[in-house]
Amino acid sequence: MALPPPAVVGIPLADVDTPALIVDLDAFERNLARMAGRANALGVRLRPHAKTHKSPLIAMKQIAHGAVGVCCQKVSEAEVLVAGGVPDVLVSNEVVGRVKLDRLAALSRAARVALCIDTTALIRDTAEAAERAGMQLGVLVEIDVGGRRCGIAPGAPAAELARLVDREPSLRFAGLQAYHGSAQHKRTHGERRAAIGEAADRVRVTLDALERSGLACETVGGAGTGTFEFEGASGIWNELQPGSYVFMDGDYARNLGPDGRPVDSFEHALFLHVTVLSTNGSDRAVIDAGHKAVSNDSGFPDIVGRSGAVYHRPSDEHGVLDLTRCNDRPRVGDKLRLIPGHCDPTVNLHDWCIGVRGLGSADPHVTEIWPVAARGAVF
Repeated sequence: MALPPPAVVGIPLADVDTPALIVDLDAFERNLARMAGRANALGVRLRPHAKTHKSPLIAMKQIAHGAVGVCCQKVSEAEVLVAGGVPDVLVSNEVVGRVKLDRLAALSRAARVALCIDTTALIRDTAEAAERAGMQLGVLVEIDVGGRRCGIAPGAPAAELARLVDREPSLRFAGLQAYHGSAQHKRTHGERRAAIGEAADRVRVTLDALERSGLACETVGGAGTGTFEFEGASGIWNELQPGSYVFMDGDYARNLGPDGRPVDSFEHALFLHVTVLSTNGSDRAVIDAGHKAVSNDSGFPDIVGRSGAVYHRPSDEHGVLDLTRCNDRPRVGDKLRLIPGHCDPTVNLHDWCIGVRGLGSADPHVTEIWPVAARGAVF
């Protein structure tokens, strides 16, 4: 049974049922414009990652700001995005298995679709799926630039894989995928710069090998919210794939700039709206948001406007606030806002995003309601 949203347009924020995902629309729109402006200033294309928001509506807003398309991680995400009108999707991941490959190849009849490959074992299966659909699929060869996750070794091995892709009539070698995921969360500016510097060396070696093989490389894609400035200024990457910038979670806010202070390029735009359920203990309050409402893989959420209150001890449906250092103690029924530590998996726990105007003013109110259309699209 599909559940209704926890709000209707026009009501005040205080009347939104909880727990609910709240989007500060003013901050969200500034984030969209800021990233689009940075990509334009750097002279590179922007292909934001939709795994953050899982929403065709938000993807289309990003495209309206100049993005060439979006990324996603799963075929089912791509299907939802294309059904919602997105015209250009890169599955920035390897796709394995006939069922998934046939679905992706069929999707290329409705939109421009590409995927990543990092082994020769996938070439034949991918080519055959494209042949069955009567389409040509774009393929980016993914190289390991230091993240030690997916990706073939840079240099000659990657160039040979690209040559084999290019040999298949139903496939098109579309470039390199060079994303360094773990670099996004290195805290100091120097650590992130060094990690992307090493990644750049691996890409250069691969580009040299491709040139010797006579293959043109139209796209070098990668980068995320934590490092996009480095890739964008490198002269190597020409397509950036940040995702979290639209919402800006607690984890990214812990990254430091060159001055040693927290990076403030983007604003927190995503919050979890919660209710205080119990205050029986003098040292604690209990809220209605535990593991099923907010992801804790990148640290517990921060609490807005309650200095000294600390979220801890989550269970399935409860979170406990440690109030031993909080002078502004909440009461039963009070509504609070949390900043998730990791926005992507938190969004995937909810069916709806509630768009609010005037957050921080005397009259915050609901003006938009967006379905998290690709929630659960993990196959």
